[in-house]
This record gives sequence, C-alpha cells and structure tokens, in this order.
Amino acid sequence: MSEHHLTGRHDDGDIQLNTSANPSLNDMIAERGSRRQILGGMASVAALFGLSACGNDKSDYKVGAPILAGSSGASSSGRVVTLTGVPGEATDPKWTQVSGPAVTLTTVDAVTATFVAPSVFTATDLVFAFSGTRNGAAVSQATVLTVSPAQLGFPAIAKNRDDVVTVPEGYKVTVLYRMGDPILAGVAAFANNGTDTNFAGRAGDHHDGMAYFGLNAGGTRDDLSSVRGLLVMNHENITDQYLHTSGPTSAGGVRPEAEAIKEIEAHGVSVVEVVQTGGAWTYVQGSAFNRRVTPNTPTTLRGPVRGDALVKTAYSTDGTAGRGTVNNCANGYSAWGTYLTCEENWAGYFRRAAGDNAARTAKEVTALGRYGLSAGAGGAGNWASVTAANAADQSLFSKWNLTVTAADATGDYRNEANQYGWVVEIDPYNPAATPRKRTALGRMGHEGAWPAPFVAGRKPVFYMGDDSRGEYFYKFVSATAWSEADATATDRLAIGDKYLDNGTLYVARFDATGQGVWLPLTFGTGPLTAANAAYAFASQADVLVNARLAADALGATKMDRPEWAAVNPANGEVYLTLTNNNASLRPLNGTNAANPRHYNDPKGAANQFGNPNGHIIRLHEAGDTPEATSFQWDIYAFGAGSDLDAAINVSGLTADNDFSSPDGLWFSRASSPAGKVNPLLWIQTDDGAFTDVTNNQMLAAMPGKVGDGGAKTITNTGAGGATATQATFVGKAPGLQLRRFLVGPKECEITGIDSTPDGRTLFVNIQHPGEAGTAAAPSSNWPASQSGAAAGSRPRSATIVVTKNDGGVVAL
Repeated sequence: MSEHHLTGRHDDGDIQLNTSANPSLNDMIAERGSRRQILGGMASVAALFGLSACGNDKSDYKVGAPILAGSSGASSSGRVVTLTGVPGEATDPKWTQVSGPAVTLTTVDAVTATFVAPSVFTATDLVFAFSGTRNGAAVSQATVLTVSPAQLGFPAIAKNRDDVVTVPEGYKVTVLYRMGDPILAGVAAFANNGTDTNFAGRAGDHHDGMAYFGLNAGGTRDDLSSVRGLLVMNHENITDQYLHTSGPTSAGGVRPEAEAIKEIEAHGVSVVEVVQTGGAWTYVQGSAFNRRVTPNTPTTLRGPVRGDALVKTAYSTDGTAGRGTVNNCANGYSAWGTYLTCEENWAGYFRRAAGDNAARTAKEVTALGRYGLSAGAGGAGNWASVTAANAADQSLFSKWNLTVTAADATGDYRNEANQYGWVVEIDPYNPAATPRKRTALGRMGHEGAWPAPFVAGRKPVFYMGDDSRGEYFYKFVSATAWSEADATATDRLAIGDKYLDNGTLYVARFDATGQGVWLPLTFGTGPLTAANAAYAFASQADVLVNARLAADALGATKMDRPEWAAVNPANGEVYLTLTNNNASLRPLNGTNAANPRHYNDPKGAANQFGNPNGHIIRLHEAGDTPEATSFQWDIYAFGAGSDLDAAINVSGLTADNDFSSPDGLWFSRASSPAGKVNPLLWIQTDDGAFTDVTNNQMLAAMPGKVGDGGAKTITNTGAGGATATQATFVGKAPGLQLRRFLVGPKECEITGIDSTPDGRTLFVNIQHPGEAGTAAAPSSNWPASQSGAAAGSRPRSATIVVTKNDGGVVAL
C-alpha cells in the first residue's frame, strides 16, 4: 500500500525508518482435440468450444458450440459446458451423469443442461446420458467430455491510461460499493459534493484489503454460499480534497471539528451484506449485519501486551482497552470465520511537540524514533488540534497527541501510539462483538496476516509483511494445535483467544545460499534481553511492542518494502510482494541476494535509480510444514517494462505481462477450480514508476514452484555508470502463465480481492482514483465514468464485481 504523507496525501512509499546495519507450471496443457464421434445415428456437429493454453488471439477464447448428445468433446476445469439434445428425438428428455467427478447439472430447457467443469489433476472423462422415450421404447445416447486441469482462459489485455476499469472480452464489470454509500437504515443517499456527513453509517474511503464471508438463506454462516454473504473491507486512508466541499480547511492550524470527524469516520473497516439476485450483485442497506469499525470504535487488547505499562493511557488506565483502528491496509482471515484487519501506516496520524524528547527516557526516544514518531513532526489531518464543542468528546481528538502533559501515562496519551500497529480480529457475523487487537502477532506497519492452510493437529501460522523500505517479513506460529471442531464454534472471538493470544513471532533472514531461517522474537533469548546495548528489552510485551527493534537485534534481512503475502493452497508455498525501493534508501552497494537489483528506469526526463519496479519473492518451508524454522527461497518474478534490457527485465516480461510495483497478492480459494491443482495467483499493483505507460493493473498467474529456475548473477548499474554484481536465485520465466487481466482508471491503486467460494464472482477494490486532482478539477470521474457519465463527477474509491458472461470461473 502507499505510505502516508503527513498532509494526509499518499506517496509511493518513499520512507525508511530502519537504520540498522542488517544485510539488506505447469507447462502449457494441450487440450485434447474435440473430434466428434457419431453415436446412435447422430450427425457430427461443430467442435466443442476450446481455449488454447497460451494463445493470445481473441478468437481462441470465445465460447463455441454446445456438445450434442451422442458426441464427445473436451474442456478444462472451471469452464462452462453446455450439453444439448435434438428436440423431438425423444419425449420426456433429460440429462443425467453416468460417471466421472460429480457435477451439478442446471436445466436450461427441455433438451439443454449446463455445468462447470470440475477440478481434475489429469485429463479425466465425464460421461453423460441424454435419455427419454421414442415410439414407446426407452432410448439413451452417451456423451463423453474429457476435462483437463485448469488453465488461464483469457487473452491478455493491453496496457492503457483510460478512466474506466478494463477487462478481457467476455467479462463484465459492475460497481457494487462506493465511498459514501449509505449502509445503515435512514442514512441519506450520497451527494458526492463534499456536504455529506455521518461516515459512521456510510462506506469509508480508500477501499483496501477485503474478504467475503458466506451467509445462507436463513442468515447464518455458510462458508460455501456464493449468492449471499458479508463483504468486510478496510478503508485505509482518505482523499481529503474530495471529502469536503472545497477541500480541507484550518484556521491558524486548527482543524474544524466537523471536518475532522468526517475524516476520522471515513477510516477503518466496513461490514456490509451483499446478495446476488438474477445474476446481479447489490449491497443491502439497513442489513442487521452492516456496521462500521472506525478509529472511534471501542476495542480490546489481548495477548502478552494486555495490561502492560506500555499501553496504559488516560482512556485505559489499566492498559486493557483502546479505541479504534486506523490505516487498515491488507488483511487475513481465520478458519473459525473471523476477519483480520491490519494497521499499517498508523504512525503518521500522531503528533508530538518539538520539546517532547526532554520529557522522555532515552529508551522511549529510541522506540518512538524507530517507528517514525519524531518530536515536532506528525499528525496527518492534524486531528489533535481540534477543540470539541462537547468536552466529553475531547479525548477523541486529544488521543492523537503523544506529547507528555501529565505526571504519568494514565493522565495523557503519551502511550496511545502503542495501541496501534496490531492485527485486529473482527467477527463479521456479530455486530455487537468488540474487535480484539492480537498483540502476540507483533506491532509494526502490518501488511496482512495471511494464514497457511489449517490442518488438524498442526499449529496455525500467519505470514505478515512490514510495509516500509528496509523492513522485515514475519510469521506467527500459534502455541496451540488446530482442532477442526473449532471451525464451527459460534463464539468466534473466544476461539481467536485460543489460537492468537499465545505463540511465537518469527522474523525472516534470507541467506545468500538460497536458504533462510526464521528467527524467534522471544524475550530472554539471544540479544533480546535487558543487556542489549541498542535497546534494553524488559519483557515479552516490550519485544512485541517494539518488534522492529527486536528484529534489528536478531539480524533479520532488510527488504524492499515487504507487503502482501499469499499462501498457495495446493503446496503451501508463500509469496511476498516487494513493492520497490530507491537509490537514496538502498544504494548500489546495498543489494542482497533477496533484493538483488539496482538500476535506472527513467520516467520521462526523470531518473529512477534503485528498484523502482519491485519483485515477488517466494519460499518453501522445510519439511513442507509452516511450523518449520528454515526455508528455501527464490524470486518468482521481477517487475519491469518489456522494453528494458535483460539485465533489468530478468523475468523476460512482454507487453502482455509487464508490470511494476507489485502490492496486493492473493491465491484463489481452494473451494473453486481456480484454487486447486495449480492455483491462480492474482497480482495487483500500486505503482508510480510505470504510470506514464499504464494505469495500475491486476494480473493472473499460474506459477510453478520454488526451485524451478536456478542461480543467476545480476549486473547492476548506478548513477554515473558505476556497476556491481549480485548473485541471487530466480524462478522459471513465467511466460504467458502470467498475463494482464485488468487495468484500473486514472491515478488509482488496485488493491483488495476475494471471490465467492465457487470462483464465479470476483470482488476487487479500486482505491483513490483521481488522487492528484482537486474538488474544482477532478483528474478522474470514476466510477461514474464506468457507465459513461458526464465529466465533473468527483471520483470515489469503490468495490467492483467481475463476472464471466457465460457464468464460468473467472480467468479460467
């Protein structure tokens, strides 16, 4: 995700707080020919619709003729298949399945049925019978369909800078949930002119990480429902120039209370019910499930930090409670049906007076500085400046001021920042449940908490990036082995207590050998003691509150902005986006094997030295268990323009799949054909280096596995022509097993993705379109532009729905 300007605006993440000295497949599957064999006197018909594995001619991806009773054909997992008989051949006709993996036949008319080809590991025959009676005698015709494993089934779309969301031919985009849309009963429609209020009852801004939770017809949890559910999504930040009538205002540096309230409430999380009716998705205003979790919502601290002196404030003098969540970026989920939202660039919202260091211990100053909380700086939105009309509301604004003003921490908000930077668990099915901050997972610029597959008897594991240049990659291993019985418990947050309040937090060290080690952040071991000269750790709570300092001490590997992680549901391999870095923060001699490139990718007349296009690293845990303390790694793909030379375009990207600044990352659900055998990996970009060529984009991939490539030495180039070499490990070139699926509107970021369990509906978030414009002159009109609306409409972050016109699994 984009990092935070102190003005409230976004930049491309040009920040580094880590000053430690730590070292910085399947091949194409050929479909079986669709030769038709004449059975039962039936005439041959046109070939079954077929999609070539890697062709890019649009004609290769068009749906063809249905399979006629008595013939044979071929398809691949996830695609819609139509079976049809000849009218009049039999009375009382019907289709039934004779053999093969079971499918659900949907009747279209008297002689026609459809189904989605099931997931298979190898080419597999499905046999169907078209039966009825003719002249008083029973008749039946056999039809054989050969299904191959899933493969990408769309042509790569072209890069573009249009002000709409572009998808391949054969797909449809609809806008579902926009910033400002009312979700509570009685909240007025959104005017979109800066006059709207009550964002505690509306969609927030900057839609980000997102998950879908199924509901059945009775309104209870159903993990397999693909027609009704709850969308839970983060609202990371705001585009303040569009939120107010003429942009934000202040008088003498003091913000108006009404504007600050609007900005605060536009952050946080939405829970909103969505339903599919007649093939169209809508959200349900006034649903009993709908809620907003904002920076003002009460929360509970759980885990080792609960009650510690480091989190005591005037609001929570015993250090057990807090208020709200802010700058929620990526996300995760649990097997027991809860949503995990992650607080990323929370530090930018707090301010400290210029002389505050004098009131702090040297240890406190070190800890504050390591998280970017410098004296005399901070305060995006300047909410701390507000004087509330009602004195009872003053603490809602005072809490953003960390300056020491009282005799101890229970009289001011000096420790308020320690209440942020956590993974927060929310029960989407229970609007009355208080969100819980899971402190055992560490405090950082959290970029997701993505789980490994839950396996009975194995401890749950969650992977987490810390999104800032030079920060680290972490994982949390629960202390408790997973029990399947807990998956259906109704007190979901109590189950979270069981698995998330105790465990071991690890940080990754990527070695130059292509191997790596997970280093435990455990108080009393190694340098994590009171004797540490750089920072004297006092307890496990101190280690977790100051996880960055602990990782520094352990010698973790500094990374190029570690962002979203995703776990392959088929083989457990872990992917991590490393969005970018620049020469001022990582110079030519600052590369390491896991972050190996330094080069120039000019944007117009401006040089962009460093790693402006980013890369995606992946790792395979030792022993095929996420509980392992070591791993093997390589780099799946390097971002680059296709016009750059091979020393930079290491992955051999072409115009069909070149990308820059990978950010969002997600594997398709294991319940869908897209998430089985060779699961689809979705890659979303948040780029500034490549936007002179294309708007931000989303690509789909079928990656191989760690070790499918080999060792490589890269020759890097710095300013003035200086060169240096860096050895690394590179995966097999992705070719057209990676291709562009979607391009967003102007000045947006593509972020947040999930699907229905069947994979036939894809939800995607479009964040901050037109972020460089003004209220008087918007630089984008999306989402109004998606339907051809007239220019002048203010842009809005929004959730879109992507479906395949024939109803098949998206991207297959």
